Amino acid sequence: MHGLLVAFEGLDQSGKQTQAELLRDRLTDRQRDVRLFSFPDYDTAIGAEIGRALAGERSYDADGMQLLYVANRYEWKQRMLNALAGGTILLCDRYVASSLAYGEAQGLDAAWLAEIQKYLPQPDLTILLDMSPDESARRKSAGRDRYERDLTLLARVRRSYLRQAASGWVRIDAERPREVVAAEVFAAVERKL
Repeated sequence: MHGLLVAFEGLDQSGKQTQAELLRDRLTDRQRDVRLFSFPDYDTAIGAEIGRALAGERSYDADGMQLLYVANRYEWKQRMLNALAGGTILLCDRYVASSLAYGEAQGLDAAWLAEIQKYLPQPDLTILLDMSPDESARRKSAGRDRYERDLTLLARVRRSYLRQAASGWVRIDAERPREVVAAEVFAAVERKL
């Protein structure tokens, strides 16, 4: 069995974590070795710094934040490569496309954002759980971080995701019931197994 890297992308509250967990459970039931990642990983040194910045305790320009996000993924690079080589299916709640989407939405160069991530393991499949910024805000009205509160920014993020998705991603309407979304997610992944 070969490993597989599946990235879930989309706005906050689009169901990335929920769908990754549902897929993990379904693949585990089929006797596959599955590992779930969520980026940023706040348990690392770089991830903790990202958490402080998102809480407003630190201030970085857009490029500095994206460098932190990318460095946080590089912290896991070798373990991810080892797991893939061993046949593990990796499911990522956010991955390389998030830096492109959020960075591009803040005026950063998409080519630069792709270049600094080219040595990370690249997804075999990227699933965009697409929803409007208004739906994202409706699903979580309190405790939103600085990015989640900016609906104009989120509209630009969504446009970037849709542009990226045109390169062959699977785009799923995430405003529907989670069971419907989960069935489409599993069908997309099953085609890659």
